[in-house]
Amino acid sequence: MEREKRNDMSSSRKRSFTFEPYGSVDGHTCGDETRPESAEGSILDILDSPPKDRQPSRSASSNQRDTEFFEIIEKLQGSRIDEQRCEFPLPLKSRLLTIGGELPLILSPKLGGYWIDPPLERLADVSPTSSCHGLDPESYDIMERDAEARIYHEFFRSRYHHSFTAVDPSLGPLVLSVRLEEEESKLRVILRMKECSLHGVFSVSLFPNIPSAVELAKMLCDRVTVSKFEVVSYLKAPELITTFDEHRVSPNFKFGILYQKNGQFTEEDILCNTEESEEFKELLSILGETIQLQGFAGFRGGLDVCHGQTGREAVVTSFRGREIMFHVATKLPFTEGDPQQLQRKRHIGNDIVALVYQEGQTPFLSDVIKSHFLHCFLVVRRTPGPEDTGKTAYRVSVTAREDVPPFGPSLPDPPVFTDCSLLREFLLTKLINAEISCYKAQRFSRLELRTRSLLLESLQVELATRSKCMMGNPSLSAPPSSEGARGVSEGTGGFIENFKRAIRVRSHSFETLGVTRKTSGSASQKPKTDKDGEGDKSPGHLSADSLGSTELKAQASPQEET
Repeated sequence: MEREKRNDMSSSRKRSFTFEPYGSVDGHTCGDETRPESAEGSILDILDSPPKDRQPSRSASSNQRDTEFFEIIEKLQGSRIDEQRCEFPLPLKSRLLTIGGELPLILSPKLGGYWIDPPLERLADVSPTSSCHGLDPESYDIMERDAEARIYHEFFRSRYHHSFTAVDPSLGPLVLSVRLEEEESKLRVILRMKECSLHGVFSVSLFPNIPSAVELAKMLCDRVTVSKFEVVSYLKAPELITTFDEHRVSPNFKFGILYQKNGQFTEEDILCNTEESEEFKELLSILGETIQLQGFAGFRGGLDVCHGQTGREAVVTSFRGREIMFHVATKLPFTEGDPQQLQRKRHIGNDIVALVYQEGQTPFLSDVIKSHFLHCFLVVRRTPGPEDTGKTAYRVSVTAREDVPPFGPSLPDPPVFTDCSLLREFLLTKLINAEISCYKAQRFSRLELRTRSLLLESLQVELATRSKCMMGNPSLSAPPSSEGARGVSEGTGGFIENFKRAIRVRSHSFETLGVTRKTSGSASQKPKTDKDGEGDKSPGHLSADSLGSTELKAQASPQEET
């Protein structure tokens, strides 16, 4: 009878399974009972933290489970950093990776996605003390980010020419500039579109008459379908056009510098270094000059030069007419109790290229630093030089994301430098070219296309409207000047600064010129980002400000990954 009673109670017991914010709770109810007598099958067993040897009363069991549940929540919240740690591949300890008793400077991550130069198989027979050290520094050429950017400034701006604007049904806004070079009987033409600018030179003898603006545009791009261009009569148009053409050209660069000690595998270990060895200081002196940030008047690269909130010192240099600011991790503020060191990550994580100085034999894993922006690393390790010279040698290796095209100068074979001046020339040239090459990666190229589209749209609207004002259109009043909003000196010339500027300028132009902002119908033509489905998804009207801020917030905050 007693066994049948027990079975009846068991069959009448109801089982519920609910999901909580940090897991699931398995509960049983039977009559007035709200919890089981034991914790078997509960969430505590699943998370491997069950109480040991307990046989308390029901109320004590309930209280203990509540306590343990909150402990589990703390564990889950505290595991955020551990989930982002990069797992070092097991082959690291294998002899297959040793090269003359040394480990390689860089290892690719387990999931791939990066290329390494020189590759490991090439290093197999490399001697660190070979007699061939580096190349001629005259061959260290700096890449041009935009070869067409200065053509207007050089051939048009200070000479007699004409500009025209139009809005093509398929290509969008167009800005055309034409100049007749009579001494050479040539027509020089520039057509600006959302995707790019096209430049061409035509002999006048090819035409019985000077071609129209529409004909010249179609000669450069056969996709042009517009039937009419409007002439630009605004007196300050050359300034606006020059600023647009050169918005990607900047003499300023900023790079991160990380200090990796022996045995440091993780981002937290590397970013938590506070002391600098003499060898590390020597490399910094090769790269540039250590200055006091307080009152510094040069290119600051986002660092605070007034209140000391980004440290007291920094390393800067001038190189072939370019100003470079280095974000040295050990010189940025260190926050006690913050393993992620966000005060450091917010600067280095927003750089595109970083240099890693290794002290020891621990390889650098390509994706150990989590960032939306960091696409390339130059790794430098100090090694013994030839015995007969007594000089110190530096071995160099490069890694970048797989969609970053290769860039020069080429690494010598072997990739070892004993001449410090040659090392400086190579590293600075390589860093600049690395950033320029990274702009061709998918993430950056899409954002740059978006920036150019916004700036060109704003330029076309402003040129057309101001020209109508110049011609005395009674329906339009001359708006206040907005050239200053697009000044060349604003920002650093980086593509993020340009994107912010594009949003501000487009908004400013629409507000001051009285132009109605476009709806989502036209906004949907803009390229979408590939990150987590971000894009122009909002229904109804979508302003440039909301469109830009959403993408910029997601793209420009790599420290949020930490």
